[in-house]
Amino acid sequence: MEYNTIIVRFGEMSTKGKNKRDFINSLARSIRHSLKDNEDDYEMIIRHDHIYLNLINEIPDIVEKLKDISGMYSFSLALKIDQDLDNILETSLKIIREEKGDTFKIRTRRIDKSYPFISDEINRKIATIVLKNTQKRVDVHNPDILLDIEIREDAAYLFTETVKGMGGYPSGTIGKSLMMLSGGIDSPVAAYLLLKRGVDITCIHYASPPYTNSGVIDKIEDILHKLTKYQTKIKLYVIPFTKIQEKIYEISPEGYPITIMRRMMYRLAERLANRLRINSISNGESIGQVASQTIDSINVINEVTNMPVLRPLCIFDKVDIIKISEKIGTYDISIRPFEDCCTIFAPVRPKTSPKLEECIEIEKKFDFEPLLEEALKNAELKIIKD
Repeated sequence: MEYNTIIVRFGEMSTKGKNKRDFINSLARSIRHSLKDNEDDYEMIIRHDHIYLNLINEIPDIVEKLKDISGMYSFSLALKIDQDLDNILETSLKIIREEKGDTFKIRTRRIDKSYPFISDEINRKIATIVLKNTQKRVDVHNPDILLDIEIREDAAYLFTETVKGMGGYPSGTIGKSLMMLSGGIDSPVAAYLLLKRGVDITCIHYASPPYTNSGVIDKIEDILHKLTKYQTKIKLYVIPFTKIQEKIYEISPEGYPITIMRRMMYRLAERLANRLRINSISNGESIGQVASQTIDSINVINEVTNMPVLRPLCIFDKVDIIKISEKIGTYDISIRPFEDCCTIFAPVRPKTSPKLEECIEIEKKFDFEPLLEEALKNAELKIIKD
């Protein structure tokens, strides 16, 4: 069907109270950014329950541009017409004639309660005229064509398709988090889920040259370019981790290097987050997936920080994580054969239930504070833009 308007729905944002207007305005800014090349092709109308995009000219690929905006629950390509009932009947018949399928259903919502015809009456009048003028049949349970009609104060809106949006909250409305990005499959998916919930991310990556290849950094940058679809600019801090890692493997008994290494990573992440005025850390950990992600390990590793640690994937199955990574375009990048420091230095028999007391005793064997400060001092900042 032809359309001249797009109806944007908020979904979860509709439950917000006094600050709902701020969320809606933030979503409007995200839409404007997504359509920055088409600013003369539409007019935006913002209301308390929907955003309307009245199209002046056709916008190519508008569905693709809109469906990846966080905070948008769904949207419909609609035909906006006058409220006159005869006009609605005539237009409905035309739409159903043009749509493919043998069966149809009419679903009217009378938002404007002053409109002189109730929803069921409108449904019956349209169905009658369609049955008289086409070979199509009514099917109220599983129709080939579902024509939705919304009668509002300003106009009637007719549409046959609703596109599912990204959902969640608009970009940056919930806060910020420092994302520990490894370059594997999991952490990019965790970053995407945070972005979907309206959390802006800054990323931290631990590099251990010459043990890790520079191809890992290329992977990270390519992954972040994929994620700039959801956040237009992402900062990446590359932390030199070689000296710390070598010292850990020098003094740690078998099974403990990964635990001690993760504790040092959390210390570094917390310090960087504090300096950047970011009040949470996030990562791609999934319960039980590897030795450092058992509940016992997480508890011991997490002991070094009081900062909230967000784990969007904590209960996700690996197959589900892979599906999301394929959907957002990071999977083929993540499986490139360049390993990060966690993979290269993984012990043969890592501890799945490390003891906190033993970790503390191991860490007393070397003065790690100067090493942490040196690593932060030599961090390399990269800015990835849309």
